[in-house]
Amino acid sequence: MSSIIERTDVVIVGAGFTGLSAALELKRAGIDFLVLEARDRAGGRVEARPNGLGELIDSGGQFLCQDMPELMALAKARGKTFVETYIEGEFITHPWMSAEAAERTYQVAMAIRERMNRIEPDDASIAGLTVATWLERQKDTADAKAAFRSMIEGLWCLALDKVPLWYLIDNDRRITNEVFELQYFLRETMQSLADDLAGDLADRLRLGKAATRIEHGPQGVRVVSTRGVIEARSALLALPPATAAKLDFAPALPAELAKALGVWESGAVIKILVRYASPFWRERDLCGMVMWRDQPGLFACDASKDADHAALVVFVGGPLALRWHPLDETALRAEVTARLVEALGPQAANVLDFSARDWTQDRWSGGAYSDLIVDVTTRNAERIILTGAPPVYFAASEVSPSFPGYVEGAIVAGRIAAAKIQSAIATKASGS
Repeated sequence: MSSIIERTDVVIVGAGFTGLSAALELKRAGIDFLVLEARDRAGGRVEARPNGLGELIDSGGQFLCQDMPELMALAKARGKTFVETYIEGEFITHPWMSAEAAERTYQVAMAIRERMNRIEPDDASIAGLTVATWLERQKDTADAKAAFRSMIEGLWCLALDKVPLWYLIDNDRRITNEVFELQYFLRETMQSLADDLAGDLADRLRLGKAATRIEHGPQGVRVVSTRGVIEARSALLALPPATAAKLDFAPALPAELAKALGVWESGAVIKILVRYASPFWRERDLCGMVMWRDQPGLFACDASKDADHAALVVFVGGPLALRWHPLDETALRAEVTARLVEALGPQAANVLDFSARDWTQDRWSGGAYSDLIVDVTTRNAERIILTGAPPVYFAASEVSPSFPGYVEGAIVAGRIAAAKIQSAIATKASGS
């Protein structure tokens, strides 16, 4: 570790969209800062990698919709090209059922979700219930319950018996889009947007510097990283809660805050892009969207940039991702291809490229798409985390007031945290 000590007003740990957004707000306010990022790139759970054909693809967070105002505005301001996700044609459920039955099953599954969200999170009758326990008590058909389970485990990427019912209700109420959340993706990749924001930070962003220890007191903070020490008036830990909990704090955080950070578990997801010579499913009036009722958490949709770049994106979430996590590339490809063939026919076997990114147990983020609370008793964990232990503050998409677990939520969370720190600095300056 370097013996050099740097000094600044605010040190931000994490250069995902939360940290980047907070940094840009501080820059606009004229507040000095440094951003530490453990990875060799910005973006966090947003990432782009070349596939086997040499094409740059989104291997992490990718999709957005018009009901995500901050992200949409940012992408437009940076001149990104929006590709509209192809949704024309029949939606497939597997095992097969008629289009009419599939539509009915989907509508009932959504009705279960809406019924769940009508319950108040503080309702005493649901205290101690997990989503799985509540679902068992519902009188819907087995098919509808299976579709609901697949939907929820695919979106939140944890087993339903781990997730408190009150938490899912509270979380889901903040996801307010009325249009398809996979409405658009960016031709240039979502990672390119993170790179643009990182470029605005210039030498205030330090890549490849993992924070390991946060020393804090009334006079400020010392952030110890793998390559040096930064002293600052305050620190913003723009990290998923379960990742932030692993840092060494001196002195130890207040017990209530330490517990609030420790009740989260990272989701498990494997994201796969399967390239084809042509979007053959469209020839059969299929939209390319598939939900597997017999494999909860498995979902596919069309992710073709154009007719010359035909692709399906396959998401494997929750317990299924954990079961497939040990598979090598050959075995995973065989599993996924076999299921695509079952759902879409033999042409699905004619794969040009198979690119998988396993986010399960990721070194720096713990998993994806986000962390979830898994303790039914910790109703106030988010409030406690957002209060922090000044001069140490916390922010993450997970605790955003809108779109938790999404890039939109990360942007909002970062901007709110920056405003809070700016206010604290101004208050201290006026009182000194």
